[in-house]
Amino acid sequence: MNMSSEEKRRPYRMSARAQAAAATGERVLAAAWRQFGSRPYDDVPLREIAAQAGVTVQTLHARFGGKEDLFTAAYAWFGREELERRPAAPSEDVAGAVSVLYERYERHGGAVLRMLSQEQRIAAVRRMTEAGRLYHRHWVQTTFAPLLAGLRGSRRARCLNAIVLATDVLAWKLLREDMGLAREEAERTVVTMVEGAAMAQRRRAAADGPGAAASGRAPAADPGGMGSGRAPAAGPSPRARRRPAPPS
Repeated sequence: MNMSSEEKRRPYRMSARAQAAAATGERVLAAAWRQFGSRPYDDVPLREIAAQAGVTVQTLHARFGGKEDLFTAAYAWFGREELERRPAAPSEDVAGAVSVLYERYERHGGAVLRMLSQEQRIAAVRRMTEAGRLYHRHWVQTTFAPLLAGLRGSRRARCLNAIVLATDVLAWKLLREDMGLAREEAERTVVTMVEGAAMAQRRRAAADGPGAAASGRAPAADPGGMGSGRAPAAGPSPRARRRPAPPS
């Protein structure tokens, strides 16, 4: 059976309609992220997002729901961009990994800090910032896997925590905004902290001996398990305990 010209055009029209809808969604999410990333959540009106995206407020509600739903979708849109620009993959190039991270912080660090300042007050923001923390820890654990290799137990956990701290957006703020360091110097400082954390744990593991290094357990002379190297408090020697008490 021969298809009519109308039937032949129908798939093309459906494809064009789907592409137009996807493009509209991208414009809306980009506009929403610009607004939410530059202003407090409560100060962002939907009508301004709609105007920037070239749609009506009714279209926003029909496509994304309410303001909280749109915020969640916009943050997820931003997160997908981060996954593409900052993928988690093992790397032995610490300086290169830190440079990629700081490129993202230079572009979006201010917006992320603004979100963090609102997370205790707005549940939707809190959910997104928690997701961001989880991804950052995953990124650190994966990217710096070569540095973490060979460390076990508490040694590995302590090193991982130190690297997460050194590469956090709050550390970027401290170095770049509060201390006023140039980006290159800030990155060098972070590289020093990252490599130093791994080196410190390896040295302590080596000093503890091969058994402690493999298990991650602290030696008996370190009762706190914190690698302090403190010896236990000395008690009386066996000879002193056997010595009879002086006559009264």
